[in-house]
Amino acid sequence: PPPVGASPGALNPFDRRLKRKQKNWAALQAEPAKCDYLREEVGGRIADRVFDITRTFPLALDVGSGRGYIAQHLTKETVEKLIQVDIAENALKNAIESEIPTVRVVADEEFLPFKEDTFDLVVSSLRYGSHSHALCVCVLQIHQVLKPDGVFIGAMFGGDTLYELRCSLQLAELEREGGFSPHVSPFTAVADLGHLLSRAGFNTLTVDTDEIQVNYPGLFEVMEDLQGKYILCMGESNCSWNRKPLLHRETMLAAAAIYQEMYGNSNGSVPATFQIYYMIGWKYHESQAKPAQRGSATVSFGDLAKIEGLLKRGKK
Repeated sequence: PPPVGASPGALNPFDRRLKRKQKNWAALQAEPAKCDYLREEVGGRIADRVFDITRTFPLALDVGSGRGYIAQHLTKETVEKLIQVDIAENALKNAIESEIPTVRVVADEEFLPFKEDTFDLVVSSLRYGSHSHALCVCVLQIHQVLKPDGVFIGAMFGGDTLYELRCSLQLAELEREGGFSPHVSPFTAVADLGHLLSRAGFNTLTVDTDEIQVNYPGLFEVMEDLQGKYILCMGESNCSWNRKPLLHRETMLAAAAIYQEMYGNSNGSVPATFQIYYMIGWKYHESQAKPAQRGSATVSFGDLAKIEGLLKRGKK
C-alpha cells in the first residue's frame, strides 16, 4: 500500500494484492466455461496471428495465461514448448489441457522470473495491465525475456470498452450524488500504444483494433455478467485505490434508465461494447529488414496517379 500521507495515485494507482485476490476468486467460480467465451474468442484470434508467422517457436511464454485461452488454439507444430505464467494459482490449477508440452509458473506479470533472451515468442490475452503504468512495466519485462528476432503478440482492452456502461453510471452519479468515481479500471488509448511499444524497444510494430458487442436485457444484467464473468474472470475489476465501495439503489435505477434511453436497441435490449487492441512487435536483430534511407526512392508517389493512363495507352 502507499505510504501514509502520500498520494497513492502518483505512486501506484492499482492495488496489486486486491488484483490477485480477484483473479483467484474468479478462478474458483462454478462453470468457468460460461465466463470465458470472450477470452476464448480473443485467444483464438491471437493464435491466428501466431499461425500467420511462418516459423516454429521452440519456446513460448503466455503472460497472464489464466486457464490457457491461447494455448488451446495452438498446435505443437507451431509451438514446441510453452510456459504459462499467471498471478493467480487457482487459474493455473484449473488450466485447460493442451497438446503442447506446458510448464505453469505462479508469478506477477509485472515481475517475470526469467532470464534475458529466453523466449522465441511471447503472447498475452486481455490479462496484463490495461492502464499506462502497468502496460509500460509489462512490455519492458516482455521485451527483456524475448530473444533477438523474437516476437510479442498480445491483446488488451481498448479505451472505448464498456463506454455505454461508464457513461450511464457517470451521468446517474452526477445527477443523484453530485459527482462520480471510477467503477471500471481505466483503459489505454490506441494513440499511446504504439509509442509505448516503441519506447520499450520493439520495432516493426503492428497495431489494429476490433470490437465485440454483447447484448443484455438491461443494465443490471450487464453488471451481474461483468461481476461474475468478464471483469473478475479476466482480472479487470476496478481495483483503483480511490475506488468507491458501492452504488446507491437510486443511482443504479437512474443509470439503468439512462442506459436504456441512450443506447437501447429496438428490441428492448442494451449493448455492451468491448474494444480490443491487437499488437505485434519484434525484438531487434541485425538480420531483420531495415527501412530504406530517406531520399533513396526512385519513383515519386505523384507518378502513381499516371499509371492508369499509361495502362490504357498500352492496351490501345
